[in-house]
Amino acid sequence: MLRINWNTLTRKTHYWASLVIFLPAFIIIGSGTVLQLKKDVQWIQPATQRGSATLPKISFADILAAARSVEVADVNGWQDIDRLDVRPSRGMLKIRSLNRWEIQIDAATAEILQVAYRRSDLIETIHDGSFFHDNIKLWVFFPTAIILFAMWLTGSYLFVLPVLSRRRKRGRLQIQAKLRAECD
Repeated sequence: MLRINWNTLTRKTHYWASLVIFLPAFIIIGSGTVLQLKKDVQWIQPATQRGSATLPKISFADILAAARSVEVADVNGWQDIDRLDVRPSRGMLKIRSLNRWEIQIDAATAEILQVAYRRSDLIETIHDGSFFHDNIKLWVFFPTAIILFAMWLTGSYLFVLPVLSRRRKRGRLQIQAKLRAECD
């Protein structure tokens, strides 16, 4: 009968898995750490400004005209805009161009409130692996997540094992002490 030494198997699995996922895990952890600061560091993601009113009053033509007026955003038409992010509670909207420039405009007047380069989207694509290629995301970063979860399980086992062992030993010693006390 084949006996499995779970302690050895767990240690070897933990050891070799860490080697396999070293680089992708480093990228995921590093970019994830930077993303944790995106609301606090304007270099990562520009701070959201406030407009003059909470009710949007401008048309799509006004939005496009405001975007076209910002040279660095390189917006010539709707095909150059990645997305619009409307924030009624702040009275503004964000226009994100395909070249990652963000234009924040007043939702009531179409006045430009801020123009800044937005790095958070790029960092997110690095974090999920899609920056490199969709196949890298699926065949490297996704398995890294699964292996990292397995390492968490094996690491937890390796952490709990000595605790349980000491508890069992303490219990045996207490029983032995009790038996000695009864024999005396």
